[in-house]
Amino acid sequence: MKSIMQNNKECYLCRKMFGFCNERGLHKHHIFEGYGRRRQSEEMGAFIYLCAKHHNMSDYGIHFNKDIDMEVKRECQRKYEETHSREEFMEHIGRNYL
Repeated sequence: MKSIMQNNKECYLCRKMFGFCNERGLHKHHIFEGYGRRRQSEEMGAFIYLCAKHHNMSDYGIHFNKDIDMEVKRECQRKYEETHSREEFMEHIGRNYL
């Protein structure tokens, strides 16, 4: 499955904040984590690529920054709901982030 959040394999947050990404060694981040949600994220295309520092190798990585984590979850739900219903989203994830 292809990501619904990005077309290019580059750090989603570097691109968003700086307009470019020179990072290598990207990590695949499943937006909706936890029991059963990782598989759902994969099937829905709800994942992004992140450089190590934006993933889990710094204090400002998505795993340690609740604000960034919630922002990405909201962006992903909006994107998913462009082609699916809120009910479908809720069936997969079980929580509304908007």
